[in-house]
Amino acid sequence: MLIQWYPGHMHKASKEIKQLLPQIDLIIEVLDARIPFSSQNPMLSSLRGDKPCIRVLSKMDLADPVMTQHWQDYLEREEGVKTLAVTTQQPEKIKQIAALCHKMIPDKGSNDKLIKAMIIGIPNVGKSTLINILADRIIAKTGNEPAVTKRQQRIRLGDNIVLLDTPGVLWGNVENKNSGYRLAATGAIKDTAMEYADVAFFVAEYLLECYPQQLKQRYQLDDIPANESDLMTLIGRRRGCLRAGKQIDMEKTAKILIAEFRAGVIGNITLETPVMMENELMALALIKERKVAKKQARKQKWKDTRV
Repeated sequence: MLIQWYPGHMHKASKEIKQLLPQIDLIIEVLDARIPFSSQNPMLSSLRGDKPCIRVLSKMDLADPVMTQHWQDYLEREEGVKTLAVTTQQPEKIKQIAALCHKMIPDKGSNDKLIKAMIIGIPNVGKSTLINILADRIIAKTGNEPAVTKRQQRIRLGDNIVLLDTPGVLWGNVENKNSGYRLAATGAIKDTAMEYADVAFFVAEYLLECYPQQLKQRYQLDDIPANESDLMTLIGRRRGCLRAGKQIDMEKTAKILIAEFRAGVIGNITLETPVMMENELMALALIKERKVAKKQARKQKWKDTRV
């Protein structure tokens, strides 16, 4: 199942971002440290040009610290990109963003030459909380659900920086279905727009492969289950998710697994690696090539029948 969620205000915000980018000196993109690739906005890669970009990996306290460092090294291979991994429990580290802006735009940052920065990020990535810490006051509305911010606002920070806040934006077509699952698992997509059991089985399969010991400890398992179905059954029994006839209530079990993953109680988990994403992108490119080839073949066949 390909998960999509693209309400009207996001479409409007995407258009406004495109229009405003030429006026911006620097981009601050807030990513989820658990899904640094899947939470990147693909629109930026084509529109950013040579503008400096700070990629802030938020919620680092929920992510695998070793993988967070791998992702920072990987992301900084791109020209003009710097990264900073943060958590809202470390406000002083978040405030380093202002100094980083000045370092990346050295010819601006005085009273007559303000640094104009745009901050963007997917829904529920912690962007509003980050803004409030940077501004030292409550400006942006926060909430533990996607699509809290719905309009742009300009914020004058200290250090001669003007910050343009934008609504949390997804994109109209999440082509990589695995990225769709990861966005849903981390809470970037409205829960009403996803099938809990479907997403939970995706997460369970990944955790069995990459974080089996964390599962074993959290759910007090004697052995690592053979597959995601067996794991969900065991979790359901451990949590008392039973229906009539002692059947496992998979929907209830799925909600428990997703909630505990999001809260970080299973452990510090990152749902993707740089190598994994490169492999998925290559596979997606092959699928696109085949679709193009099939479309061309159909066109040629139609032309041949017209002769």
